[in-house]
Amino acid sequence: MPRRSLPTLLKDEFTHYTPARLRQDLLAGLTVSAVALPLALAFGVASGASAAAGLVTAILAGVIIGGLSGAPYQISGPTGAMSAVLIVLTQKYGLPGIWVAGAFAGILLLAIGLLRLGRFIAFIPAPVITGFTSGIALIIAIGQLDNLLGVETEHVESAALKLLNYFHGGFVPNFSALALGGLVIATMLLFPKKWNARFPASLLGIILATALDVIFNLPVNVIGDIPQTLLLDERLTLAAIPWDQWRDFVTPTLTITALGAIESLLCGAVASNMTGIRLQANQELIAQGVGNLVIPFFGGVPATAAIARTSVGIKSGGQTRMVSVIHAGALLASMFILAPVMSRIPLAALAGVLIVTAWRMNEWEAIQYIFHHRFKTAMVTFAITMLATITLDLTQAILIGAFLSGAVFLNQSASITIDVQQVDPEKLRQRGIENASNCRHVAVAYLTGPLFFAAAGNFNEAFAHLNDTHALILSMRGVPLIDTSGLQALNTLRERLAQKNGTLMLAGMHDDVRTMMERGGLIQTIGADNFFWSSDQAIVAAEQRGCAYCARGQD
Repeated sequence: MPRRSLPTLLKDEFTHYTPARLRQDLLAGLTVSAVALPLALAFGVASGASAAAGLVTAILAGVIIGGLSGAPYQISGPTGAMSAVLIVLTQKYGLPGIWVAGAFAGILLLAIGLLRLGRFIAFIPAPVITGFTSGIALIIAIGQLDNLLGVETEHVESAALKLLNYFHGGFVPNFSALALGGLVIATMLLFPKKWNARFPASLLGIILATALDVIFNLPVNVIGDIPQTLLLDERLTLAAIPWDQWRDFVTPTLTITALGAIESLLCGAVASNMTGIRLQANQELIAQGVGNLVIPFFGGVPATAAIARTSVGIKSGGQTRMVSVIHAGALLASMFILAPVMSRIPLAALAGVLIVTAWRMNEWEAIQYIFHHRFKTAMVTFAITMLATITLDLTQAILIGAFLSGAVFLNQSASITIDVQQVDPEKLRQRGIENASNCRHVAVAYLTGPLFFAAAGNFNEAFAHLNDTHALILSMRGVPLIDTSGLQALNTLRERLAQKNGTLMLAGMHDDVRTMMERGGLIQTIGADNFFWSSDQAIVAAEQRGCAYCARGQD
């Protein structure tokens, strides 16, 4: 399918835009806003910023990223995965550092999209993403235990260390906070799914918890004041960007960029399966880049496309990207109208929302599939990536998982299959080919797999003992690609055969393999008359040329 530009996408969406479609978008947008409101507040707090920052992020992302998106269904905002990354980075770099890294990440995402490099994001293996997602879910849940328990424990570098600290004790839980958080968790888990589509359980749980707090004046921490403005007092300014310290922001910038790209394109893949409309990946990355470049200057946090909000918009009958814009408008209205009420929301209630969200964001079907079928490579990759995510830097976790998968892939690819057989006259006669000489010094080797640097060792070992081979025919029909190491291995084999007056013949090559051999000069070196369409043709040619061993009467 050809790539489509943003003007083309907009034309396709709005050429026949009718009042009926607008009404569908309006209802879907309002439904999405009801789901997004508690999540925006919760993810703002979970990011190490404020609930107001989460709300500002959701509003701006809905308008900017949604308006420029690579598909009509993408809805962006603060997410659980990004908040898990940001809370770790905030503890290390501070909130101003996150704004700077977020803006730099926006520039990098914009560049990736403009250079059309989005397809390379898909090269990250599925077990790595599943392990990374599970690790992030643990970071979110562990990071909210303080708010759920109503305590404040020591800040540490990793989620694993923070979890261990809870077992050391030294704190007394706030049972009022625990009760409110438990109420929200129970509401989200027990609320009937058929009602949840009309009124989100997370919003109901927060309303109930807030009402109890107001009625009984419970001793719990609350969100606090929410400014009724998009331009927060604490925000990034051009003067505050430390250009001379840009090296300090390389790691957080790469982390935010990687997660933003991965999560947005994964969201697009899921939504594409639901709608049948393909996501234009590079345009989506451009949209994410522009949005994340702008949002820090308003005091928001980095955003990505959100699967939960996007799927709600689709299931609610959304037709165009107006769903994202309308949902942002509804959130903006709630900021001006409901700010005094939202300021009384207990942090424990938001913790309850995040803990359930963390549980649900695990790719349970993928995990069950991997372990049920005992795919050892996938199991190890998943486990290592998940453990690395909760113990190390998140960028390192992705790199470790990707490196492990790459190493395993290379190991599996290196085991090229080479089946060497002597010529069988009977099989040739069955195919209508007469084998008059019955020469025993012609061998056919059937190769299966790529002949590249990782497989060159196995290739050389397979032909270590050529003995009295007069003609060695390599059936290359099962070789999809070859690199320079493979070319060198073939040339070495040719030289060894030539030293014994033998000939190397090749049959059934793919076009890409032949092109590579032409570029490497191997067609000329081996001789164009030693290349054949099939191994049968090569066998006939080898016998017609005569055999030095047979001429001397050697069997």
